[in-house]
Amino acid sequence: MNKRFLVALLLLFSAAVSTSAQTAIRVGAFPNITHAQAMVGKANGWFDKAMGAQVKVQWTSFNAGPAAMEALFGGAIDMTYVGPNPAVNGYVRSNGEAVRVVAGATSGGASLVVRNDSGIQKPEDLHGKRVASPQFGNTQDVALRNWLKSHGMKTTDKGGDVQIIPMANPDQLTLFLKKDLDAAWAPEPWATRLIHDGNGRLFVDERTLWPNGQFVIGLLVVNTKFLKNHPDLVKNWIRAHVELTDWINAHPSDAKKLLNKQIQTETGKALPPIVLDEAFARMQVTYDPLHRALSTSAQQAFDAGFLGRQMPDLSRLYDVALLNQVLAEKGRKAIQ
Repeated sequence: MNKRFLVALLLLFSAAVSTSAQTAIRVGAFPNITHAQAMVGKANGWFDKAMGAQVKVQWTSFNAGPAAMEALFGGAIDMTYVGPNPAVNGYVRSNGEAVRVVAGATSGGASLVVRNDSGIQKPEDLHGKRVASPQFGNTQDVALRNWLKSHGMKTTDKGGDVQIIPMANPDQLTLFLKKDLDAAWAPEPWATRLIHDGNGRLFVDERTLWPNGQFVIGLLVVNTKFLKNHPDLVKNWIRAHVELTDWINAHPSDAKKLLNKQIQTETGKALPPIVLDEAFARMQVTYDPLHRALSTSAQQAFDAGFLGRQMPDLSRLYDVALLNQVLAEKGRKAIQ
């Protein structure tokens, strides 16, 4: 056999083996600033570099949590950035088998915004109004229902007169401008966009409803089977996630530019600087999953009728062992 031919054959075989050895990790995220690590990491290739040449990162974009969790269940993705209530719902639906919270992502960053000419001046003025949430059963939807209940109001599906209309965040802005919506409970940057672009007014900053102003709006959750089969990949991702969190907090100006670049890529429109700055200021980027706040969110979801007839046992929802290994490597305190 010709020596050159043999060498070429070996090189081709080596390349084929290398290609076949490449592992994919499929990750979901939303084009929101509350998924800051995902957006910044997409824009600057942080996760691609951290995971190495043998791991291909495949991203999927979602509008709201329930859709992301359906993809996780269906095997279309391995992990996702998502809000607390869809994460809890997914855990409950699978009898505690399908999903684990492995890290936090963001705290804060959601508000109730009312249209300036809607006549809403106090909570009771929402009687008979049309209020939007991003999706039925998502984190803001549950927060809205809980807040209405705390003020003695019922939704139309519970015999009351406040109509909750789940719809995509961009559609909320359109209907604000058409005066077909009176208010919306929205995540950032959409809450701030409703204020600046939709003739809206900040009515409730959700941080004011929580101890120390901290509540979960973003988590990193993983399919349990993927976590069991690929703990090394998940740990590497968590390490990159923690380091990216640190970088964002240390370089907010640069981080916001990258965040805005990715939002423009995915939605077709960048945020005006004033919107970006205000929205970013209403949230905190963190790897702490804020366990206690999540338990409160779960109780609210149960009270709203999303978690069955009995409050579920959420003791296995969290698996922060890999996160704590990463924190130990960095000489930091473990997450409880």
